[in-house]
Amino acid sequence: MTAEKYLEMAIAAPLHKIIAEHPICRDFFMNLRLTNIDFNLPLMQALDNIAEDDISEFGLDKGMILREFCQFLETFGKVASDDAAIRSLTIIGGHGKSGEAEIEQWTASVGEIISIVGPTGAGKSRLLADIECLADGDTPTGRRIHIDGKEISDERRFDMEGKLVAQLSQNMNFVMDLTVKEFLGMHASSRLTRDAENTIVKCFECANELAGEKFLLDTKVTQLSGGQSRALMIADTAYMSSSPVVLIDEIENAGIDRRQAIQILAQKEKIVFISTHDPLLALSADKRIVIKNGGISRIIETSAEEKGCLGAIEKLDATLYRLRTCLRHGQEISMDTVKGEEQQ
Repeated sequence: MTAEKYLEMAIAAPLHKIIAEHPICRDFFMNLRLTNIDFNLPLMQALDNIAEDDISEFGLDKGMILREFCQFLETFGKVASDDAAIRSLTIIGGHGKSGEAEIEQWTASVGEIISIVGPTGAGKSRLLADIECLADGDTPTGRRIHIDGKEISDERRFDMEGKLVAQLSQNMNFVMDLTVKEFLGMHASSRLTRDAENTIVKCFECANELAGEKFLLDTKVTQLSGGQSRALMIADTAYMSSSPVVLIDEIENAGIDRRQAIQILAQKEKIVFISTHDPLLALSADKRIVIKNGGISRIIETSAEEKGCLGAIEKLDATLYRLRTCLRHGQEISMDTVKGEEQQ
């Protein structure tokens, strides 16, 4: 929206309509201590009902407040509309732990799920870290990350908003004494989320679908289990975060519906990188990066034959899930349980 359009809106539209579209605008009036302003009126009419002393307290007049408000709208309007959309991420190869060159260049596109596999200590987390910091040859691997086939400017790379990359680590602990609703509301406000109330509900419902144990909107985030916390942050990333690149470290340890979580993120037009030892996740991805001795040794596109193996792997996974459920409920394990011949 142009500056002229913001001016037209500020003059003609009732303030409550502007605030409904840009909730952060309420802070503009709170900062000027105009707490008694009538939000049912357009700005200039509302200011006519405010005492001159209240308006002049900050050295402003009505015209200056109008200009400041339009600038405020324009500034935050640009932030809200900046979805950091990208089409691709390219990894320019560096070297492994022994200095050997890795694969020269490789590109992932929006909507793709990329798994990262390799032995413990091979360097999977290092690759995630290189992507997270948008490496420019200044990490131990010497890798460089390009966006849409181009180098990234320092301004965009070190943007404190962190819009390009979101990372979900293995350990997620909350220290804030907030309810789930308050936590999601805070995120919605800080990210200038449109239709925040509806988005909060979607996040909550999605998180409960992913989590093994249900929780409530008024549950304290400090009371959530590790799996519930991970589910909440995945839903938050999917519905509120504008970051087009998502990094996930070993989601199989989170105690959530991991395949559904990955699919939800991929459907939100994001590039998803997931470090995993889980064959179900690795083969559910579009491609997988094989890490060996700290370097990228191979890129494998998941074949039709491998996709055909997923049915058998899912059966094995279902058996393991059934056994875990039995153990959690204090039941004894028998061969019939293993074979799935008992009703739980």
